[in-house]
Amino acid sequence: MAGGRRGPLLTALLAAWVAAAAAAEGEARPEQAALPEERSLVLPMTASNWTLVMEGEWMLKFYAPWCPSCQQTDSEWETFAKNGEILQISVGKVDVIQEPGLSGRFFVTTLPAFFHAKDGIFRRYRGPGVYEDLQNYILEKKWQSVEPLTGWKSPSSLTMSGMAGLFSISGKIWHLHNYFTVTLGVPAWCSYVFFVVATLIFGLLMGLVLVVISECFSMPLPRHLSEHSGQTLRSEEAHAAEQLQDAEEEKEDSNEEENKDSLVDEEEEKEELGDEDEAEEEEEDGPAAGADEESGAAQDPAPREAREDLGPDVGPDVGPDVGPDEALDAASEQPPSTDAEVAEDTLRQRRSQHADKGPSA
Repeated sequence: MAGGRRGPLLTALLAAWVAAAAAAEGEARPEQAALPEERSLVLPMTASNWTLVMEGEWMLKFYAPWCPSCQQTDSEWETFAKNGEILQISVGKVDVIQEPGLSGRFFVTTLPAFFHAKDGIFRRYRGPGVYEDLQNYILEKKWQSVEPLTGWKSPSSLTMSGMAGLFSISGKIWHLHNYFTVTLGVPAWCSYVFFVVATLIFGLLMGLVLVVISECFSMPLPRHLSEHSGQTLRSEEAHAAEQLQDAEEEKEDSNEEENKDSLVDEEEEKEELGDEDEAEEEEEDGPAAGADEESGAAQDPAPREAREDLGPDVGPDVGPDVGPDEALDAASEQPPSTDAEVAEDTLRQRRSQHADKGPSA
């Protein structure tokens, strides 16, 4: 009897507990439905929609999920996006892991990185990612005092487009490397060898493609034009060789003329020097002869008077019996000692001849 009474009691208790649980779930579901998830007003930017920032005013944030500094500014950035309508500005964000091309286009090297865009003109915001500072930056238009990214630094330039392609390729290579090493468990050095070999093969293929393109677009010259060009080249070479020969001949002729002129000048100088020497010798001989005559005239007065006393048959330095001819022969046979003696002998001979002529006349 007791066991039969406890069975219905337990059943009733279980039914009451289930009903209470169901009522609790029913009360909880309306509360959850009343609190829907808040929608983020920050627009994710990708390589396909980044051109939206070229129109209007924008603020962009570059971040990475693993970056602690980026995580600290997430709440501030969301608050700033909520007030975007009041500030009349659009707010976006870029995940550099998922969009390496955009990080290369803006040349992002530090995280987090903030950029301001106004009608396609970009400026780097280097202040803190705090809502108040961001709001003052827009309201007070502090961005006007910041130098814009112009020229090749502008994200819309051709240079930055190429940089975006390089960053995109590097991101794909990095993802592929992680797939080899993490998913497939391949050693890292095997992955590096694979990329090196792939780079070499890709470079060879690109070179082959460029050669083929150049051969297709470069039109070969006709045969007669090629022959004509060859003849013109030969004629030009021959003309150049003739010009060189003519120049060498002119140089040789000029050298010969210079040598001849120098020889003539030397001969003229020698003749002038010879004439000057002869003139000097004559000048020296004239005074010397005059001096000899004066000295002879000074020395001979006494012997001349003695010879006149002795007679016409007496010659200089000979005996009384010797004639004038014999005296001349004797004077010629005597060797001259010096120039002065020779001059004295000649004077004496002339005086003796004059003395001989005087008595006979």
